[in-house]
Amino acid sequence: MSTETDPILETDFIREMTRQMRALDTYGTYNGWPPEKILDPFVLTKEKRAEIPIIGDPDEIIIERVKCLYNAISILIEKECGLMAVPLIHLTHEGFGRALITVGKLVVVDKTLRDVHRFGFASLSKMKDEADKLLAVALERIGTYPEVAGL
Repeated sequence: MSTETDPILETDFIREMTRQMRALDTYGTYNGWPPEKILDPFVLTKEKRAEIPIIGDPDEIIIERVKCLYNAISILIEKECGLMAVPLIHLTHEGFGRALITVGKLVVVDKTLRDVHRFGFASLSKMKDEADKLLAVALERIGTYPEVAGL
């Protein structure tokens, strides 16, 4: 590992993801860990992905990671617009389902989830890019329908 700090670690999204993961750490395992080590389970290289079977059921740890991602996006939505954003994750035991984020009565994020047992991103940068896209869409919808978001 290099001694230089990756600028992505200083972004609001990565900071929030680190907070979300620390919130799940009831035994203090992550105490003293740097953000890149805490968020390492989200990075799923091609080699790591190839080791995971095509068909499988997600365990509770993976489901919690999915929840962390959408919780972090919800927090960023709240910071941007000042309205409460509520994530809802619904998954079957096979790892298929949906992730919704609502603001008021407005659905601002609606993402289909598939193969959750293989949940991950090629890099932290790719994870941040995906979150940025979802955040941009959400904020655009809130801007288009502010009266529904305010209900």
